[in-house]
Amino acid sequence: QVQLVESGGGLVQPGGSLRLSCAASGRIISIYAMGWYRQAPGKQRELVATITTGDTTNYADSVKGRFTISRDNAKSTGYLQMDNLKPEDTAVYSCNALLSSSDGVGNYWGQGTQVTVSS
Repeated sequence: QVQLVESGGGLVQPGGSLRLSCAASGRIISIYAMGWYRQAPGKQRELVATITTGDTTNYADSVKGRFTISRDNAKSTGYLQMDNLKPEDTAVYSCNALLSSSDGVGNYWGQGTQVTVSS
């Protein structure tokens, strides 16, 4: 059974950095795309960044130049490096992966990790 597990969230001061990880486990054959989303209290979930086959990346305008998405295919793990964090980045961050496994092709979500940016 495929699972995605995020880690790396926490409390950080404005201007600080965090690195989120999203580890996929199970009988994974190939990961086609991974994405990070976030949802702040009282707001809709929004796309933060995606990385697809060939390492093509895409970012929300609000995080361009501050966040970097990457992946390690050998480890079936995706990362979100977040620099120069701002209070408005506070949210629950969740990863998403479109992948193939012994169960077929599916879209999976992690449970989310809290990121709080505050002094």
